[in-house]
Amino acid sequence: MAWRNTKEESPNTFIHKSVKLLKRAAMTTMALSAITFGSAYANSDSELKTIYHVYMGSEYYGSVTDKAAVEKAIESKLDAEEEKYESIELELAEEVSFIPEQVFRTNAKNDTVIEQLTDSVEAKANAVAISFGDKPAVFVKDQQEAELTLKKLKLRFVTEEEMKELEEGTPDSNEDSKLISVEISEEAKFEETKAVPGEVLTADKAVDFLLKGTLEEKKYKVQEGDVLGSIAQKHDLTSGKLLELNPGLEEDSLLQIDQEINVTVYKPLVHVTVEREQSTVETIAYEKEVIEDSSLNKGDIKVKQEGQDGEKAMTYLTKDENGVQVNRTVKEEKVTKEPVKYIVIKGTKVTPSRGSGSFVWPTNGGYVSSKVGQRWGRMHKGIDIARPNNLTIKAIDNGTVVSAGWDSGGYGNKVIIDHNNGYRSVYAHLSSISVSAGQTVSAGASIGNMGQTGQSTGVHLHLEVYKNGALVNPLSLY
Repeated sequence: MAWRNTKEESPNTFIHKSVKLLKRAAMTTMALSAITFGSAYANSDSELKTIYHVYMGSEYYGSVTDKAAVEKAIESKLDAEEEKYESIELELAEEVSFIPEQVFRTNAKNDTVIEQLTDSVEAKANAVAISFGDKPAVFVKDQQEAELTLKKLKLRFVTEEEMKELEEGTPDSNEDSKLISVEISEEAKFEETKAVPGEVLTADKAVDFLLKGTLEEKKYKVQEGDVLGSIAQKHDLTSGKLLELNPGLEEDSLLQIDQEINVTVYKPLVHVTVEREQSTVETIAYEKEVIEDSSLNKGDIKVKQEGQDGEKAMTYLTKDENGVQVNRTVKEEKVTKEPVKYIVIKGTKVTPSRGSGSFVWPTNGGYVSSKVGQRWGRMHKGIDIARPNNLTIKAIDNGTVVSAGWDSGGYGNKVIIDHNNGYRSVYAHLSSISVSAGQTVSAGASIGNMGQTGQSTGVHLHLEVYKNGALVNPLSLY
């Protein structure tokens, strides 16, 4: 039997135990000696028997005649505990000792002592504590697992291939990213110790704990009436931090009752710093140059030179901490393709009969009471504007009046203006018209008053706009 943390002591060793142990042991010895002495006198032919006084640490549990039964019971208790933990060998937290004594008579209670002793047995595991300061941060089973933990800490943020290239000093020159260094910011110390079995972690779980400060994430179930802000406030978080802890959520996300939200704030016990040299090709946006030309009508634009983006090769030195970039500096910058400037010629010549392309609102205030689209089973081709500050109707841009008068198709009094740049505007239901066909008008000039002539349900302006003969939504011009 492989026995752990038990020993048999001689009577002399027993007499010299610690003061606390001696006090209890001496009283027991005196009593047993008296019994033994009396028995020997009474019946000198009786056979001496060996009993064992059982101690765990300094605590006395009684005497037994079968030391092996005690050992077996404790061994079974430890084996049962070991089954709960993978690859961890356990030992007793306190040493069990046996003090032999020769007696003629015995009142040893094997079952009682074994039951009380096994109930009190606590197991401790041989472990290695990993510290990054004064106190142990995490426990693993041995030195090899401790070294593996540190390696896996680094591998959370770099690849095996990068680590190998770094160690061998043979980085791939064709890679866009070259690892310069990967370091654990805090100094790690290993120390052999004893630990509660449940605290001894595998390398992977130890890494999780060191990077998060916890192995258990706290979850909150959404309740009726909850919003992100209220959930954040309940857990002393900002809304931004809550979104950071839950990558799938957005500010306008619709929360569902009983939906689980992560509210764990990670407090890393260690920081892994990764430095890289990163190469990339970036676009150089072309510049835009506008040349004004007084010989070209206002609103007209001619492209003199098409623009083209350029390119530059960039090399950055980056520094990440636990996967988050904390610094980036430019190591080298080289232009590989010059950008080509986009040059346009913009007309500034104002021709009274030609639109400038800048449109004014056709009324003094008012609101859009009806938009372009299907209405009452047919297409409404323009917008209706009602309730202005006054009834004046204005030309939306420079142009020539094409027609001005009564329309028998339901528009009532109607004015059509050709802006001589592809645009044409139509104004309907006017109560009066103040322009005539062939007349040149400027943007904002009065062309009549708002009314409800023709097929109209009330006083308003109906405005339609066309470009090169195609209907345009007037609201897109503003």
